[in-house]
Amino acid sequence: MKALLVSALLGVLPGLVLAQAAPAKADTAKPVQKKAATKPAEKKPVVKKAKADPKKVDPTSSRAQLKSAANQVASGVRAAEAALGPEQLAIAERVYVGEIPCELNAHVNVAKDPAAPGYFQLDGKGFRYRMSPVATSTGAVRLEDKEGGAVWLQIANKSMLMDQKRGQRLADECKSPAQVAVAESLKNAPARSLLDEPAK
Repeated sequence: MKALLVSALLGVLPGLVLAQAAPAKADTAKPVQKKAATKPAEKKPVVKKAKADPKKVDPTSSRAQLKSAANQVASGVRAAEAALGPEQLAIAERVYVGEIPCELNAHVNVAKDPAAPGYFQLDGKGFRYRMSPVATSTGAVRLEDKEGGAVWLQIANKSMLMDQKRGQRLADECKSPAQVAVAESLKNAPARSLLDEPAK
């Protein structure tokens, strides 16, 4: 019986020791600091925004206006410097305008530049050029963008856009409605070859 009592005390003893140690730890814990007395929140003075002075200009706005004015002046200077002659203006009259479909479901938009007679804007997927006519010995219509290195060639039955800097065609087999009609007539009545001429 003594052995049973001793084993029971040994089982309960660690619990009692822990129970007594817990309040001791609580006593050694840091005392809770009292919160400082809260002062009433100070009211911040309300600052009224001054109305915009019409005499003062926003610097970003004036920069944008200067840039726009500079671009307008530059385009006016370019137009004055690159005024086209009568031969180039005659070529410009023969350029087909509008959305011109090309092979591989591509298209080229050709539009007259209203600010500069004889100049054209050409654009499509991934390109945009400002072009002017150039005289050719063959009579074909040729437009060039010298800065961009692009050339638009227009013959009776098709047109093409070439990038001379890269040496590749950007658009081929482009046909306006008038060019489609010429291409169809050539299919029906092909031009005679010099080899087909009868011998004399």
